[in-house]
Amino acid sequence: MTDTITPPGLFLQMLEGRAGVEAGQLLLQLPLLRLQAKRGAGQPILVLPGFMTDDASTFILRQFLNSIGYAAHPWQLGVNRRRMLDFLPQVHERIVALHAQYQQPVTLVGWSRGGILARECARDNPESISQVITIGSPVKGGTSASSIGSWVRSETGMSPEAMNGVLRERQNTDITVPIKSIYSRLDGIVAWRACIDDLSPDVEHFEIRGTHMGMGTNVEVFRLLGKLLAQH
Repeated sequence: MTDTITPPGLFLQMLEGRAGVEAGQLLLQLPLLRLQAKRGAGQPILVLPGFMTDDASTFILRQFLNSIGYAAHPWQLGVNRRRMLDFLPQVHERIVALHAQYQQPVTLVGWSRGGILARECARDNPESISQVITIGSPVKGGTSASSIGSWVRSETGMSPEAMNGVLRERQNTDITVPIKSIYSRLDGIVAWRACIDDLSPDVEHFEIRGTHMGMGTNVEVFRLLGKLLAQH
């Protein structure tokens, strides 16, 4: 049974306007964040954007990861707007190619819907993936847990019942790679409770403060990513 989770209220939705402030704070602290982060050794990372966004939305995030010693790559599939399952074969090809290029499993970092895609790729192809890090990504509650649920249904052409049916079928296979789930109780797009994974065998949750739209330029997210990548 799908959990009944209500979307964020109007106040939290209005707070999404602070995303620009979060971006400004990040630009001020980027030099210090780079100095404080433990450096990677060129490990490959594939960064997946959120719903109705493309690689431009993750540019600053990828630049930061590259600057601290990782090899962060864009997904190169345009705007993330169609049915999620339509993207899986293409994302799988990107993962397999990066795995072969670097001769090591790939870390997937997904923002919002990009995190859902990352999880589903890990469910299907664990041997090519070292870990999944999701940022504000819902894992339960369906579109009813989001303040833009009607927009998602319109873009995908899928009813809540159809989406839930696909999810239940896919959940018959566990995600066995490590998952790190980053979420915020101030999220005005995705209900924070929808980001709590109660099913996967290897999952950790990390709470930050910030808006949903600002997670791609959030100081706490960037600092946390540096720590999570260094630990794995």
